[in-house]
Amino acid sequence: MNKRIWVALGIFFTLFASAQNKKLTLDESVLQQNRQFKADKLDGFQWIPNTSKYVYYTDNWSKMVSASAADSKAAELVTLAEMNSALGTKLKNFAGITWIDTNTLLASEGGKFYTYSLATKSGKNIQNTSGSAENITFDASKQNVAFTEKNNLFFFNANKEKIAVTSETNEAIVSGQFIARNEFGIKNGIFWSPKSRFLAFYQKDQSDVADYPLLDINETPGKLVNIKYPMIGQASEKPKVGIYNLATGKTVFISPKGNQDDYLTNLSWTPDEKYVIIAELNRGQNDMSLNLYDAATGAFVRTLLNEKNSKWVEPEHDAFFPNAKSDNFIWISEKDGFNNLYYYSIEGKLIKQLTANTFPVREIIGSNAAGTEIYYKATGPNATNMLVYKVDLKGKQALITQDQGVHTVTISTDGNYFFDEYSNHATPSKSVLYDKSLKAKILLESPNKYTGYEMGTADIKTIKAADGTTDLYTRLIKPSTFDPAKKYPVLVYVYGGPHAQLITNSFLDGANLWMYWMAEQGYLVFTVDNRGSDNRGFAFESTVHGRLGVNEMEDQLKGVEYLKSLPYVDANRLAVHGWSFGGFMTTSLMLRKPDVFKVGVAGGPVTDWKFYEIMYGERYMDTPAENPKGFDESSTLNYVKNLKGKFLLIHGTSDDVVVMQQNFALIKKFVEAEKQVDFFPYPMHKHNVQGKDRVHLMRKVLDYVIENNK
Repeated sequence: MNKRIWVALGIFFTLFASAQNKKLTLDESVLQQNRQFKADKLDGFQWIPNTSKYVYYTDNWSKMVSASAADSKAAELVTLAEMNSALGTKLKNFAGITWIDTNTLLASEGGKFYTYSLATKSGKNIQNTSGSAENITFDASKQNVAFTEKNNLFFFNANKEKIAVTSETNEAIVSGQFIARNEFGIKNGIFWSPKSRFLAFYQKDQSDVADYPLLDINETPGKLVNIKYPMIGQASEKPKVGIYNLATGKTVFISPKGNQDDYLTNLSWTPDEKYVIIAELNRGQNDMSLNLYDAATGAFVRTLLNEKNSKWVEPEHDAFFPNAKSDNFIWISEKDGFNNLYYYSIEGKLIKQLTANTFPVREIIGSNAAGTEIYYKATGPNATNMLVYKVDLKGKQALITQDQGVHTVTISTDGNYFFDEYSNHATPSKSVLYDKSLKAKILLESPNKYTGYEMGTADIKTIKAADGTTDLYTRLIKPSTFDPAKKYPVLVYVYGGPHAQLITNSFLDGANLWMYWMAEQGYLVFTVDNRGSDNRGFAFESTVHGRLGVNEMEDQLKGVEYLKSLPYVDANRLAVHGWSFGGFMTTSLMLRKPDVFKVGVAGGPVTDWKFYEIMYGERYMDTPAENPKGFDESSTLNYVKNLKGKFLLIHGTSDDVVVMQQNFALIKKFVEAEKQVDFFPYPMHKHNVQGKDRVHLMRKVLDYVIENNK
């Protein structure tokens, strides 16, 4: 073989090796997990109403493709260019397009709304809202559109007439927006009745709620921006539900039956529009009544059911009506320890407990056309999964999704087909179509977008909690060059609070991509979902009640104990990082367990629960007057003298969730104790740092760990 061939082969193998060993940059790991590295999916999948056909988008969301579930043969339905030409719009993609009926699409641009007919390839403008309109909500017919402007509620009727539902001059009285700071599953504040004869809405009177000052530094001089922030134990908002009658133009109001600052949550309409159902929860959050009200008069009719618990009751789902011709409804309750489905009559009689699982139902996703089968998400026996089941009205249950993993399922209108998109530890994404007999057809399977990159692996295991009996899931990310004969430093990433689960049976196991970047810097990255976290049932979660941080810390220390049992862990080089509740956990661990971690980075931390908001805080801690010992025990301000390691505190200066008073109060205590800590603010960022600035944040966090954990 001559020299030229050897040189050519050398170049080939060098290029081949480099192509197989690309290194992730920190920028990529922060910004590209859901962009460049996003798994291939059937983007924008939707069922066409009243058919067994579906659509999805190709060519960068610029082409709508349709197919029949019977054969899955795809054909172009309409392009973005065609729609823009017909509507006179400049839509950039098909995102946000919804269906009005089998043949008609609804599109929006700059507050203007259009219908587009697939049959005639033509369209028209149907409604226009102002640039200040928010919370835009169409009725079922897509003829009437409700919206808010500042603190008031309006709607446009089919004749494009603007109707004022409220006209409050007191800006503290807010209509049509979320209430209770989005707790209790509340995502919106506008509720059209099924036949559009009524418009229900939340109203909150915040007159007595304290103003909290935020500083806008973008003006000269800086500008004070006040937000309403109800702190634990102080004055709360006073809720009402308004019901506007479109025929009479009159509104009736429903107030809490108990105290004026009780919670009105989980509103739903009965299919016949005669009633609204509202879950009323006392401020102590341990007594919930599901109440029925007359829609025309606002009069209380009856209490359908009541639940009490010495720790808390937390309604998060509205009543679900499986059959549009019946007022029988399904209620999701955790009263037996796990969220299960209960079938009630409108008189409040329990017809049947449909599920009795020892794992939680997460949400109902629909029912079949006859209303005889209900489809719902649940973890199944393995809490890291998210599966989909069906159950009939006699309680016969069946698993729809056939593979372990985290699933998202969409059901055809007739209930004959199920579209399932899922991932798991070994599968980036798979799109599957099931027929009614659950025979599966694979529509798309994504390649691994990380192929060719130096990527470590994640080990998912269980350890025992501090109680000695409960299993906790752990995730340990190792570098691609892992050598069990070496000793590695560890970064523990923690959240630890309610309503969050960090370890899931999805691709990358629920981890952020930056954790894999950190592993390539010669680290192990470890996480444990301690007691108090999500998807394990009431007993598991409620161990935190009245003593936030205590059992959670003990479980985190069990994770540390497990790490120290591994021969390749350098027990003298442990670091911890977390944000929000994870910031509280990081701060608690650094101050209350000062000999464990050499370095800590706490972002947006709660430092003292008396500075947090009512709706979340009082559920878990009650009030300072009711639980002085618990508040004193959990306050990180009481432990500043214990600090030994290097500690960085971070906060967004416009944080309206965990206000900066939390961090400033802690820093003040450090100064008084003559303890040196590091602090870095992110000006004008809210509770987390998003966009391109997030790269700066993660570089700040990870560089701090690497530099100080030597």
